[in-house]
Amino acid sequence: MAAHGRQTLRDLFDDSPTPHIAHPPRTHHRHFYVATDGSYRRDGGGLGAVIETGDGTRVTRVSVPDTAPNNNVAEYRALHLGLDVLAAHSPDNARVGVLVDHDELAGAVNGEVLAASGGDGGWRPGDGGRIPPGSESHWRGIRARIARFAELRAARIDGRENPAHPLANTPRDYAHVNQGPDRCVIPEPIVDGDADPVAEAAESSDPQYPPPSRFESRASD
Repeated sequence: MAAHGRQTLRDLFDDSPTPHIAHPPRTHHRHFYVATDGSYRRDGGGLGAVIETGDGTRVTRVSVPDTAPNNNVAEYRALHLGLDVLAAHSPDNARVGVLVDHDELAGAVNGEVLAASGGDGGWRPGDGGRIPPGSESHWRGIRARIARFAELRAARIDGRENPAHPLANTPRDYAHVNQGPDRCVIPEPIVDGDADPVAEAAESSDPQYPPPSRFESRASD
């Protein structure tokens, strides 16, 4: 469960001002939430990610140094990293909430989801709107991860509330978070009258998810 006094990623996601198109009525019915942030500095920035289950149980955190050409590319790199790490800690059929503090990135993610579902509103799968130069390979990786999960939506949150922000901005101070034990957390079943794919997977003849891989190198183009 979430630590006392700490706002969970689910709370931040549900309270975000992202338009309703990104928040269907079942928005709070998510198995996993991932918050990411990327920082750019001339002397080197970083990438940060925090992953929790829907009840606030922390799955893992990542904080790595990174040198991006600008802040936009750093944000795309961070989300690519966060989704890669989440994929190693979760089954393919999970419902995912993404939290970023970058308007264009949140819009690109939600546009990709809508286009893939047929409700594109003029979007074409893969275009992502205007992808920042230098982010193309990371956008391809993000798209691949979006397609992997059963459901995914992105919410734009305030950078001051983003728990991945300090991990990205001072990675040397948070290097210890990368040494945490690898684990896969099975989230609480979703109770909404629908079959819960993660619960079904947990009850299968092989209930163990594949062990997560340790992130060993920073994201790169």
